[in-house]
Amino acid sequence: MEKIITETIKPIQKKEKFLDRSITTREVIFLLAVVFCLSPFITPPIALLMGLVIAQLVGHPYLHLNHKATHILLQVSVVGLGFGMNVTSAVKAGKEGIIFTIVSIIGTLVLGFFMGKFLKIEKKTSYLISTGTAICGGSAIAAISPVIKAEEKQMSVALGTIFILNSIALFLFPAIGHALNLSQTQFGLWSAIAIHDTSSVVGAASKYGTQALEVATTVKLARALWIIPVAFLSTFIFKNKGGKIKIPYFIGLFVLAMIVNTYLPFVQQYNHYITGFAKAGLTLTLFLIGCGLSGKVLRSVGFKPLIQGIVLWIIISAAALWAVTSLA
Repeated sequence: MEKIITETIKPIQKKEKFLDRSITTREVIFLLAVVFCLSPFITPPIALLMGLVIAQLVGHPYLHLNHKATHILLQVSVVGLGFGMNVTSAVKAGKEGIIFTIVSIIGTLVLGFFMGKFLKIEKKTSYLISTGTAICGGSAIAAISPVIKAEEKQMSVALGTIFILNSIALFLFPAIGHALNLSQTQFGLWSAIAIHDTSSVVGAASKYGTQALEVATTVKLARALWIIPVAFLSTFIFKNKGGKIKIPYFIGLFVLAMIVNTYLPFVQQYNHYITGFAKAGLTLTLFLIGCGLSGKVLRSVGFKPLIQGIVLWIIISAAALWAVTSLA
């Protein structure tokens, strides 16, 4: 009888302990910022800036959950954006970007290899920075790391480098696009090729215009599929045949969402609600990414990896800008 009473009391005590838990000032600030990011008053660049400020001055109260949260939230948001796109225009955008994609990926990987040798950067760290720049930033690094059996420190340096440059791109690219009078299509292609992470690509393109967003998202997700062949190539380069390859299945859901939106008229009546939620989710994703860039992460990057990341980024950005203005 005593055993039954004790077992009944234990869950109640745990519940009371949870309810009696005091919330910290750090948590209050963070949760208020999350709510603010979900409002229509905050743009993706401002959300990222808010996250950076909180990371440096307040600190992320749930840092251990941040990577998983941003990963899931980004994928859900991208699929949601698919409900605002048309298959025909997306296929056209994909065809326009395919040559740029192939040339830029191969060129970036080759250039990154020689830069890593020249700067004497640890081989796996250099390779992760190159693949992150060439394909889709943090997603590519997360996918390639287990294949080449990269260590936590190597991943952190590569991710830190990419996320720092992503943050700059989100503010810089729309300003350059407007200064050069790039068309919606040109900016969409340029941002999809030259900005690392899908989140920053979509954030910059959504600020530039609706057509730019459609082109950028389609081209960037088509680019992300290159994770698969590059991952297979990586197993031979690093002789790790047992490495596990992560396939970005959410891209299939994005394509399905476009098909549904194009061919089911009743879905089109509600697509603006879905895309509205998706854009709010993307804004929150960028806020969480900013919150993850603590002083410790920034200091861990180091001088040489940052130089490699910056030089690769400048070269691919300039080459892509020339291509979309001259050839597109």
